[in-house]
Amino acid sequence: MATPDFIRELRASAGHQLLWLPGVSAIVFDDDGRVLLGRRTDTGRWSIIGGICDPGEQPAQTAVREVYEETAVRCVPERVVLVQALDPIEYPNGDLCQFMDITLRCRAVGGEARVNDEESLDVAWFPLDRLPDLEDFVLMRIKQALGEGPAWFEPIVTL
Repeated sequence: MATPDFIRELRASAGHQLLWLPGVSAIVFDDDGRVLLGRRTDTGRWSIIGGICDPGEQPAQTAVREVYEETAVRCVPERVVLVQALDPIEYPNGDLCQFMDITLRCRAVGGEARVNDEESLDVAWFPLDRLPDLEDFVLMRIKQALGEGPAWFEPIVTL
């Protein structure tokens, strides 16, 4: 994932300390029920499309922007699938980040899926019965996006 300019500016004064950031994941379906995935340059693995919200940017706009930037597909967000605080991540350079992931179900409305930036090695539509090897994080989000239920969130532990 390319580091946004505003985060580079924060890192200039914050160093490697933990940054709490809003992230958006987009589960994009086409009219044939296929899901859009990108094979990431940083891990080499297939995953859903996502990124960091720019300051003041609404999560739905982030989803639209990230999907287009990474895949050249135009999409429309339909609903919130889940909201989840993810575990902290330490990057190879020592930077620490923790993301509040907002996952949105989206519908493709135009464009041809292709690699559209340096963040992806490949981009493709996959039928749900022929998904590539995916992390549990991704499978759970696709499963939640297929349902019609309310947005998913971590259950509250009562004391």
